[in-house]
Amino acid sequence: MANIPLIEFKAPNKFEKLKVEPSPRVLGTHLDYDNIPQSFYDKKVKMLVVFRNPKDTAVSFFHFYNNNPMLPTYNSWDEFFPDFMAGKVAWGSYFDHAVAWNKHLDDDSILLTTFEDMKEDLEGSIKKISEFYGISITEEQLKQIAEQGTFKSMKENSGKTHGEFGKIVFRKGEVGDWKNHFSEAQSQEMDAKFEECLAGTKLGEKLKYNVHCKW
Repeated sequence: MANIPLIEFKAPNKFEKLKVEPSPRVLGTHLDYDNIPQSFYDKKVKMLVVFRNPKDTAVSFFHFYNNNPMLPTYNSWDEFFPDFMAGKVAWGSYFDHAVAWNKHLDDDSILLTTFEDMKEDLEGSIKKISEFYGISITEEQLKQIAEQGTFKSMKENSGKTHGEFGKIVFRKGEVGDWKNHFSEAQSQEMDAKFEECLAGTKLGEKLKYNVHCKW
């Protein structure tokens, strides 16, 4: 499948062009809830929201910055970490983003899943997504989608789906790589930030922080 267009990119007249494209249309975005065009909510567009645990997200973003010629290069992880925590990175603060989406998890038009859940049970995640969008798929189709949706498969096919950008987007696709980068002090700092922003919330529970973000 071709790379899904992001609504925050492309030409200024992108929305005019989208109007003439046949339905159903699949679009992506990294925008905060409050920055998505109001028309998406007025028309009750169904949104699949995917989160990743904040420690692996930070590490992935660090490598994305250093591998992407369009973004600044950081000399070290220790240089990047405080900028990530302060939200001084592209698309802003992870935690502000999470807090905003957490307020809307019970909306009928929103389904939230996590990178970790998809790694653990990809077929189960695909079933939930297809049911959410009212798409009926056979067991054969389910298995085919799951096979093509593994990180290994997507990385191998990234040249076809993403061109040269595929080398930037697809790196490891693992859970727990943060342990190769975080110091104890950095881990404790993010633990405290998570506790402040997401402890006791529905999104905080879905992220399974104690499972995926503890030594």
